[in-house]
Amino acid sequence: MVQENLITKDAKSIDEDEILRFAALAGEWWQSDGPFSALHALNVPRLTYIRDQLCQYHGRDIAGAKPLAGLRILDIGCGGGLIAEPLTRLGGEITAIDAGKETIAAAQLHAEQSGLSINYRQISAEKLAEEKDRFDCVLTLEVVEHVADLDGFLAASAMLVRPGGMYIAATINRTTASFALAIVAAERILRWLPPGTHRWAKFVRPSELVGPLRQNGVVMRDISGIRYDPLARTWSLGGSLSINYIACGQKPKK
Repeated sequence: MVQENLITKDAKSIDEDEILRFAALAGEWWQSDGPFSALHALNVPRLTYIRDQLCQYHGRDIAGAKPLAGLRILDIGCGGGLIAEPLTRLGGEITAIDAGKETIAAAQLHAEQSGLSINYRQISAEKLAEEKDRFDCVLTLEVVEHVADLDGFLAASAMLVRPGGMYIAATINRTTASFALAIVAAERILRWLPPGTHRWAKFVRPSELVGPLRQNGVVMRDISGIRYDPLARTWSLGGSLSINYIACGQKPKK
């Protein structure tokens, strides 16, 4: 279901230009060969990492039919639901939020057509944190490079992790290699993404992620690279952190 919430102007992490850019593409999230094709491809290593980290931490069998059953997971900046839906199928109880009204509507429609129950909300991380609800795992996947106030966003999203809960983030490192692949190749040459999707200056180095999260009670315990194989045209876990990476942290139990 969708609970309608107005995004207030005091959510400093919201970048209105980014919201408008993704709103214009709201109807194309689930086109595997469309403007979000790169995210569809990235879903394989992202989903594998999330499942494995959660199962390892909670002592679950990754081969089970519903290995994430009973875990309350928050997907911040959920887009059209590309991660929220498979996590629901793995048994997770998913709340998925995004600042874009059109994006949330597209995600809700696809979930309904797929017969999935996901709690979609149009709300910012800052406003949700005020509600005092906390989650077993908070996800910020390909989100931090699009926010206007990184430290504020990380503080709000870390607050949403319950004591003993996990925080998983995936983003793009700010390096020469990432500029070459994520912007020059992906946007300008190969057209995997619409031109202007990313701004290199907003890419996030691992230290810029780890430091603020530690200050807000989340200690990162793993950082893994996500590499691209141009011959197979697939993404997989491992390798250098110089372009895409995914990280997992934990908030200590009180």
